[in-house]
Amino acid sequence: MRLGYGTNGFANHRLDDALAVIADLGYDGVALTLDHDHLDPFAPGLTRRIAAVGRRLSALGLGLVIETGARYLLDPWHKHAPTLLHDDPTRRIEFLRRAVRIGADLGAEAVSFWAGVRPETVSPQGAWDRLVSGCATVVDAADSAGVTLGFEPEPGMLVQDIADWRRLHAALGEPARLGITLDIGHCRCLEPWPVPQCVAEVAEHLVNVQIDDMRRGVHEHLEFGTGEIDFPPVLAALADAGYRGLVAVELPRDSHAAPAVAARSIEFLRAAAASAAAAAAMAGARPAGGEVPADVLCSASAEETATVRYSNTGRFLE
Repeated sequence: MRLGYGTNGFANHRLDDALAVIADLGYDGVALTLDHDHLDPFAPGLTRRIAAVGRRLSALGLGLVIETGARYLLDPWHKHAPTLLHDDPTRRIEFLRRAVRIGADLGAEAVSFWAGVRPETVSPQGAWDRLVSGCATVVDAADSAGVTLGFEPEPGMLVQDIADWRRLHAALGEPARLGITLDIGHCRCLEPWPVPQCVAEVAEHLVNVQIDDMRRGVHEHLEFGTGEIDFPPVLAALADAGYRGLVAVELPRDSHAAPAVAARSIEFLRAAAASAAAAAAMAGARPAGGEVPADVLCSASAEETATVRYSNTGRFLE
């Protein structure tokens, strides 16, 4: 498992400093949200700044995905506006084109984007038509640049779940470069299946994973162990799916304590991964009678054995 951390959770840090902290904590990559202070795609000197970020990522050994969820980058008055659903999506389309070019220059594993919330003045069908048209333009840009796109279902947006993503993917002709960005917390929030099944449902199209804790019916990104998700089975499902991309922590409201939250997050996820691996090893060694051979039990360290014992909220029992 390759763990990453989202720079939208380091909004109070300079980008260079955020990358250094993320790398020092042992993360394998970064989910870079293009924003005012973190590689603004509209500020002067973009080519020079992209090159500097590329050198920094290389020096730190960090993989990369590009995220495009900046709140007020395009409009200082209206969050996320304009989206592909607005009357004039020109600035959004230009932003996404620039994100694709930045992703190509930096060798990003994926460039992630979403639909947006339907404006009240736009009919559902009109919004859908605008979305398909705008996405087609972005897909064309990605094809030309050789970049993989990850479209993220987002609660409350026009495409909010896996079923909506499938509909969009089909409407676009199932383009090879348009995969899915799956937020693990969103699966718990509103999908009809258990979270590990959500991973299995989209395994063949999975190009980007965001990870956080969440509660059913509440779209609030929570620190691990404070929501309702049992993480070892989720990480096991990602392994079973053959996913090799970044699994990036998505905690955009925790910038005030970013280094401490990032440190706790990687410790939690490493323990959950160890728990998943230990459970898989024991399941593979378990004979028909159901008992685990003593040599398998004894092969795990005391620390690894302890990590197996989780409650259903993901907190340690001991």
